[in-house]
Amino acid sequence: MSDDAVLQRALEHAREWRAGAPEHRVGPSVGLEEMLATFGGPLPERGIDPVAVVDELATGAAPGLLNIQSGRFFGWVMGGTLPAALGADWLVSAWDQNAGLRDAMPATAVLEEVAGDWLLELLDLPRGADVGFVTGATMANFTGLAAARFAVLDRVGWDVHRDGLTGAPRVHVLVGAERHDTVDLALRYLGLGAPTAVAADSQGRTDPAALAAALRDVPDGEPLVVSLQAGNLHSGAFDAFPDLVSAAHDRGAWVHVDGAFGLWARATPRLAHLAAGVEAADSWATDAHKTLNVTYDCGIVVVRDPLAMRSAMGVHASYLPDAPGPGNPFEKVPELSRRARGVPVWAALRSLGREGAAEQVERLAARARHLADGLAGLPGVEVLNDVVYTQVCLGLDDDRVEEVCASLTSSGEVWMSPSRWQGRDVIRVSVSNAATTEDDVRRTVEAVRRAVSGQSAETSERSPDHSVWKTPSRSVRR
Repeated sequence: MSDDAVLQRALEHAREWRAGAPEHRVGPSVGLEEMLATFGGPLPERGIDPVAVVDELATGAAPGLLNIQSGRFFGWVMGGTLPAALGADWLVSAWDQNAGLRDAMPATAVLEEVAGDWLLELLDLPRGADVGFVTGATMANFTGLAAARFAVLDRVGWDVHRDGLTGAPRVHVLVGAERHDTVDLALRYLGLGAPTAVAADSQGRTDPAALAAALRDVPDGEPLVVSLQAGNLHSGAFDAFPDLVSAAHDRGAWVHVDGAFGLWARATPRLAHLAAGVEAADSWATDAHKTLNVTYDCGIVVVRDPLAMRSAMGVHASYLPDAPGPGNPFEKVPELSRRARGVPVWAALRSLGREGAAEQVERLAARARHLADGLAGLPGVEVLNDVVYTQVCLGLDDDRVEEVCASLTSSGEVWMSPSRWQGRDVIRVSVSNAATTEDDVRRTVEAVRRAVSGQSAETSERSPDHSVWKTPSRSVRR
């Protein structure tokens, strides 16, 4: 069967979903049991027409989809999708290139190399550093810390590839008390065990005096890694990089920075001061599918020393051609086989340019400040953090966080996620979607006002319940 009818049908469903995203329910209208009833059951004996498969998939899944594309979705730290990135991602799927080999697949290899160079320029990180495109910040942290593990053990004469970790000198890892859990997860994957937590201040920033004391506790000459943070999960705060990195380097440490969303502050002169000094670190992790608004999944790892990165990640076999200079893409990421996830990054940066990227980051931060101003004016609502970037953390006088979040979710108007920060139940608001408008800010403040006061959301044409998804009106047949 020709691809045309199937692709056309998928395009129509995608267009309808995207066009309706601003006014669809933000949260799903059905749950897991309904989704299982729709898609479950035994494997069918016979197949069906591919067009019918696409129709069944799109219409069945829609009620259970989380509308991350909505300008009023503020859960976790999940970005929207720029049109150029989406279009590029469709092409990546259509091309179906295995992006690991450079010479065999020159188009995707060069696109990713250029995207990497552009990222180093935009974020003002060391030129000549290696850039890898991974699934997300979890694997970006893993890759950066894997390079760190190799480098610090190599300095003391231990070959971790040949000898493993049994009997190896201990690798001391110091982290801020409010680091993201994926740092610990990466250390677990790497066999390095639990890190030593260093005290943080009221905004979650690593305390310089506490780090200095922790550094003194590490015996001279022993392998040492320090992990810092650009963008606290709750407050959006940034570690004081100039002092912290300098102190760590004075002790011979490798410094890794988890900047899943915060590293993008360096894209604009207006916010770059937040991450000043981060360029002196040795490795960095961030996400393109957050602040840049590239399609899932796309994380980015940058390592200053290409040898450390390729030693940690690379593989050599008779059937894999070498790629001197830039190296094969598979030498910079955990996967030998993967999709060309760096191509949508190239497309996003090509569509935005330096000015557009800066404006996008500034706009997200501005929307966060406007939300904080509006929410702080509501009775019983307290903004708990200094809103310096894209995160807003809310406390409620009566501690009805779960109830208020559930009310917001059930209304379909807004999505915010509950959390716990510094011993208190909180509501996290992350402004990560370039589609968020001032009208979305106004509607969000009003929705929170209703939820806090116990009022139900008014039914209106602007916020319909799309519990039943319609198939596109124009049919495409074989």
